[in-house]
Formats: sequence, structure tokens, C-alpha cells
Amino acid sequence: MKISFLKWGAVSLALLVSATGATTLLAQDQSSSTSAATPAQEPEKKADPSIAQRKENQQDRIANGVKSGQLTPGETANLEKKEAAINKETRTDRAANGGKLTSAEKAQVNQQQNQMSKQIYADKHNANTAHYGNNKVGQRRENQPDRIAQGIKSGQLTPGETAKLEKQQQGINKQVATDRKANGGTLTASQKKQINKEQNQASRNIYKKKHNAATQPNAKKP
Repeated sequence: MKISFLKWGAVSLALLVSATGATTLLAQDQSSSTSAATPAQEPEKKADPSIAQRKENQQDRIANGVKSGQLTPGETANLEKKEAAINKETRTDRAANGGKLTSAEKAQVNQQQNQMSKQIYADKHNANTAHYGNNKVGQRRENQPDRIAQGIKSGQLTPGETAKLEKQQQGINKQVATDRKANGGTLTASQKKQINKEQNQASRNIYKKKHNAATQPNAKKP
């Protein structure tokens, strides 16, 4: 009688374990089915932070160089033209890959930015500097780069816009240098008037480009 009780007790325990295992398997199966039916949503596609940060860092370094006079308008125009080309290439690559950059493309952009970084350093530490003299014409020529530097820093000016503005300043500076050389280091009244007229136009261009819809991703409201 005792043996029979133990026998039936063992059978009951086995059935209980079996039922528990089946319940567990059923729960796991239901959980898997639910996961398969409602897959996790894909994360929002964002620009690679290292790529975006490097672009912003380069612009800050250029802005500081313009502000300090370490970068001449010609040097700045050249740097910004190259930066604009890198940005355009990055946008094209992203458009071709659903908003992303492949590993090879990221490596290529970083290599180009490394080269840019070296050129910014070289241009900021060479013998060429922007000094305009202590006079009205010189003051205006210094004010314009300061406004451009602020636009670069705030993100209101894109590299392409900056390149055009700096090229315009380069042309004015070249004209001033030529006029001074032809007049023993001074400018005539008519030459000063012409330079001021050109700087008025440059000033309007700076304002327009700083207040249009084209901005860098890090742009701050003016």
C-alpha cells in the first residue's frame, strides 16, 4: 500500500513537471509570436556625429583665423571652397545611400578633413596676414572680415557663401594694393570713393547671405 502511494505520487509529480514545462514553452512561443508580429521600429537616421562635428570644428578654426587676421581673404576663400566641395560630396553620398555614409565613405571624408586641417594650420601660421592700416579704408576692410567671421561662427554663412564673400574682399584688397603702389603708398580721393562704393556692395552681400535660408546645420538664430 505504501509502495502504491509512492508510485502514484511519482506519477502525479511527473505530470505536474510536464504541465509546467508545457506552460513555459507555450508562454515562450506566444512571446516569440508577439515579437515577430510587432518588430521594433527602426531608429531615426541621423548624420554621423563625428563627421558633423569635424565640419563644425573646421569652420570654427577658419572663423578664428579670419577674426585674428591670420587668414587672408584669399586663403579663406580657398579653404572654404574646398570645405564646400567636401560637404557637397558628403550630401551626394548620403543621398545615394538612404541618408547614411558607408564605412568607406566615412573614411574618405575623414581623410579629406585631415588634409583640410593641415592646410588650415599651415595658412594660419605662414607669413601671410591680414592687416589693413589705421585709416577709414583700412577700418572698413577690417570690419568686413569680422562680420564674415561672425557669420561662419554662428553658422549663418555656409562654406560656399563664405568663399564668394572672401573672394570679393580679395579683389578689393588687390585693387587697394595696386592703387597704393601707383600713388606712392596712398590713395587718391576718387580711389577712396571707389573702394567705399565696392565695400558698400560687399556689406550688402554679407547681410543678404547671413540672413537667407542657406545655413550650416549648427546655425544659431541671429
